[in-house]
Amino acid sequence: MRFSVRIFMAELLGTFGLVIAATGSIVYDDIHSQNLGLGFISLMHLLGLWIVVSVFGKYSMAHFNPAVTIGFAITRHARWSDVPTYLVAQCVGGMLGSVFVLYTLGHHADLGLNRPDYSLGLPFFFGAEVLATIFLMVGILCIVSTKVHGIVTGLVVGSIVAFDVWFLGPVSGASMNPIRSLAPVVMTGIIHDVWLYITAPLLGVLMPALLYRWRMNLQRSN
Repeated sequence: MRFSVRIFMAELLGTFGLVIAATGSIVYDDIHSQNLGLGFISLMHLLGLWIVVSVFGKYSMAHFNPAVTIGFAITRHARWSDVPTYLVAQCVGGMLGSVFVLYTLGHHADLGLNRPDYSLGLPFFFGAEVLATIFLMVGILCIVSTKVHGIVTGLVVGSIVAFDVWFLGPVSGASMNPIRSLAPVVMTGIIHDVWLYITAPLLGVLMPALLYRWRMNLQRSN
């Protein structure tokens, strides 16, 4: 295990900002009787990620998501020895973000807790959450492959997440991020859906990451 202060602080602050944008937008919408709607929530995801990825990406590649960190370790864009640093920083940043939302906006909408639509059935909403994460991981790997940097990276990642939230949020919650879901769970104690937001994102990054790794190995062998 290696410890990098640069990675730790970038991931902590970035995840802190992500959780505030993602959950805070839901809480703020609830304060206003949900009159702001899904468009506002999606826009806040876009703006929040645009900012934190643009600011902190050069220090840690802007994972801010345990599932993305595992995916990047599989594709060798991150060292396995750095994974504990990423995960601990993300956990701390996520929890602090949820505390910030609680004490600035109050205990509304269960602090932005993700919820799937159970009326659609488990296979449907589980598949939607996996699909949302696949879209995210494929987009991130495309960015890495094209070596896009800076504010463009933040805009692209934020747009992908906003797209997922807009189209799949009502179906599965469109978390795509275990710590984004876990932080409100810890604060509220409402745990019954947390299994979905841990398993589906991990499965969602696994498929594109393994495919990317296979393609890279194939290119090296040729």
